[in-house]
Amino acid sequence: MPYLDNNATTRPIPQAIAAATDALETHWHNPSSVHRDGQAARHALELARADLASLAGVPPRQLTFTGSGTESIDLAIRGVLGASDRETLITSKIEHAAVRDLAEHLESTGRVRLRWLRIEEGGVIDLDDLDAALADHPRALVSVQWANNETGVIQPSREIHARCQQAGAIYHCDAVQWIGKLPCPESDAFDTPPADLLTLSPHKFHGPKGIGALIVRPGVRLRPTLQGTQELGRRGGTENVPGALAAGAAARAAREWIADKSARTTIAARRDRFERAILEAIPDASVNGRTRDRLWNTTNIAFPRLEAEVLLLAMSERGLAASAGAACSSGSLDPSPVLLAMGVPPDNAHGSVRFSLSRFTTEEEIDDAIAIVTETVARFRRVPA
Repeated sequence: MPYLDNNATTRPIPQAIAAATDALETHWHNPSSVHRDGQAARHALELARADLASLAGVPPRQLTFTGSGTESIDLAIRGVLGASDRETLITSKIEHAAVRDLAEHLESTGRVRLRWLRIEEGGVIDLDDLDAALADHPRALVSVQWANNETGVIQPSREIHARCQQAGAIYHCDAVQWIGKLPCPESDAFDTPPADLLTLSPHKFHGPKGIGALIVRPGVRLRPTLQGTQELGRRGGTENVPGALAAGAAARAAREWIADKSARTTIAARRDRFERAILEAIPDASVNGRTRDRLWNTTNIAFPRLEAEVLLLAMSERGLAASAGAACSSGSLDPSPVLLAMGVPPDNAHGSVRFSLSRFTTEEEIDDAIAIVTETVARFRRVPA
């Protein structure tokens, strides 16, 4: 079965499963306990923290384990606001719902003034508009993703961070789609990640679901949203040791894979071949977002005047797993807010499907997916309105 769904393509690798199993069987003790077994669990947890931190290019003490990427985002935004007198949140409507919905909630309760950034054609934020927003609100908290979860379009995070630093703003970067897929830091010219806070989620690089992490640079004050002594006081609650160890194993494998640039090039070529075949077979189909400077594994294709949910169900019956919009909201019948914010026409947005490859996607799976997509779309094109 060809999996071209963002969550399905990142099923846990055997190393992660083995690490979680070992933790459940051997390191099931509370890592905060002072007895020998508890301290063994603590040692294993810290080794996993070091593996994740190494993947992100930061010292281990900057990394806090959380329950998910969403919780990490919540801790970053609420935590900074709670520890400071900052009153303005600058973000965009193409962010993941974990950012968009939280931003709207904080505005509705009067906690922040919310400033939405303009989006340029292709799905990139307008840096001139960011400058204008920072000029009006220099002590703002800025939250802009590194790479879009629906289109794969990469944002200029280094530029964003530099402008935030110059203005005195704090920059949170949702790096869930980047870390584990591309080098972090982005190039040898930068020895630290391009943000004050970064969110990551191991299930995006073949680790388990139900665990995330937040990276916080020294000097950034953060008020915990869950009280407790765990995680250096940044996040209370007994740590998920099996999840952390599985995440650490996935991070080690991801770091090794990322080191071979040709591997990414190979998968990107498969994505491009899939994309070309679909566009050639379906003349009115189009790619949402710019096709340069994007993740190697993602394409978002619009099939005008069709409904994405109908296509997904029909393709699933034939063995192809894909998604519409963000996987966590793919049950919605509404068009993706991200695509609408990018200026994609509603007819196109309603019929847009996101296809995501993993580092294990084969040529044969691409062949099968091309046949299933083209035949499914042709079938519904023949159905009378």
